[in-house]
Amino acid sequence: MWFDQAVVYQIYPLGLCGAPTENDGVQAHRILRVLDWVEHINALGADTVLFNPLFDSDRHGYDTRDYFTVDPRLGTEEDLKRVCDALHAAGLRVMLDGVFNHVGRGFWAFRDVLEKRERSPYRDWFRIDFGGDTGYHDGLWYESWEGHYELVKLNLGNPDVVRHQFDAIRSWVDRFGIDGLRLDVAYCLSPDYLRQLRAFTEGLKPDFPLMGECLHGDYNRWMGPELCHSVTNYECHKGLWSAFNSMNLFEIGHSIQRQFGADPWCLYRGRPLLNFLDNHDVERIATRLTDKNHLVPAYGLLFGIPGVPAVYYGSEWGMEGRKSDGDAALRPAVEKPVWNELTDFIAALAAARRRSPALCHGAYRTVLLTNRQYIFERAAEGERVLVAVNADSAPYTAHFDAGCGRAVDLITGALHDFGGGSQLPPYSAAYWKMEK
Repeated sequence: MWFDQAVVYQIYPLGLCGAPTENDGVQAHRILRVLDWVEHINALGADTVLFNPLFDSDRHGYDTRDYFTVDPRLGTEEDLKRVCDALHAAGLRVMLDGVFNHVGRGFWAFRDVLEKRERSPYRDWFRIDFGGDTGYHDGLWYESWEGHYELVKLNLGNPDVVRHQFDAIRSWVDRFGIDGLRLDVAYCLSPDYLRQLRAFTEGLKPDFPLMGECLHGDYNRWMGPELCHSVTNYECHKGLWSAFNSMNLFEIGHSIQRQFGADPWCLYRGRPLLNFLDNHDVERIATRLTDKNHLVPAYGLLFGIPGVPAVYYGSEWGMEGRKSDGDAALRPAVEKPVWNELTDFIAALAAARRRSPALCHGAYRTVLLTNRQYIFERAAEGERVLVAVNADSAPYTAHFDAGCGRAVDLITGALHDFGGGSQLPPYSAAYWKMEK
C-alpha cells in the first residue's frame, strides 16, 4: 500500500486557518489559506496531507455537529473541494480525521433526543438513561468519552449509526476524493466496528488506509488484516524526545528493537506505524527538547526508524508550543509557512527516504548503541542503509564492522570512507547507503 512509503504532513485546520474557538455559525473561507501551503508541503518532501477535523462542530472539531457539512468557520464544500483538488494536482494525497466514537452536544440527532426524549427516533443512537443526569442538567444521563460530557458517545452497535457514518465517508470520497482516514481514539472502537469499516472502505476505494489513534497497550489489538492498517506510535514518540533529554539513547533503541527487531517476539515488524515528534495533542518538539541542538538527530531518527514519518505544521521550522498553555498554543494560526535550515534538513531527510526502499520498508538491525550514539541498519531489496546519530556535543569515532569500505551519504551526497572508524560530528545524523 502507498501509505507504507508515505511522508505525512499534518494540519489542524481550525488552528492554522485562524478560526474562532467557538462555532459562531458565520461562514468564512478560511480553509483556502491552505492553498498557500501546497508548494511548501511539496518542497518539504511530504506526499500526504492529514487534515484534523474539518466538519461542522461545536468548538474544536472533535465535537461533531454534522458529518456532511464543512465547518462554516472554514468555508464551504466548494472551498474544501478546491483545496483537495489543488493538493491532488500537486501529487499529494489527502487523509481526513474520522471522529466516529463520539459527537458534540450540538450533533443534530442528540439535539432531537434532548427535545423529544423517549419519543426521539434517535434515542438508540446513544447510550442514555432518562432517569439520570449530568452536569449539563438535561434531565438525562448519557455515556461520554472518558467522562467529558461535551463529547457524547455514539452507540456503534446500532446499524443505523454505522450506516450514517459510512454514508458520510462515501460522500467524502465522492466530493473531495480523499485517499484515507485517521481514526480518532481508535482504541475506543471495537474490533467488530473496525472490521465493518475496513470491509466498507476496501470496497469503496483501492488502497485506502485506516490509521488509528492508539496511545498505549499492544497495537495489534487495533491493527491487522481486518482492522487498521496503521496506528500512532506513541511509545516511540515518548522515546524520541526523552531519550535525548536524559542522554540515554538506550530508551528509544529498546523500543525500536522491541517493536521492529528480527526476533520472533518483536511486535510490529513489517507494520507501518505512524511515527511523530509532535502533533496537535502534545508539546512541540522544539519546546520539549532541553537542548535545541537535538532537533537534528531527533528528526534523523524519525525518518530513519521503521514506520511512516509525520511532520506537524510549523514544527519543520522549529515552532514552539507548550502543552500547559492549552490547546491553542499547540494549534496556532499561521498565515504563511517559514523555511529555514531545519526545514532544509527535513526536506533532505524526506528526499533520502523517497529514494531508498530500505528506509521505506527495510528490516531493522542494531549496529551500535551507547547513551549518546545510535547506529542501526535498514535493509531491503539488496540495499543496505546505516542510520547514525550523535546526540553528544563532541564528535565521536564509531568503530564497527560496516561490511564494506565506502558508502554514500543519502542526506548530503558525500562519499564516506569507513577506514579507521566512522566520524560522527556533534549533534548529527547520517544515512549511509553502503556500497555492494
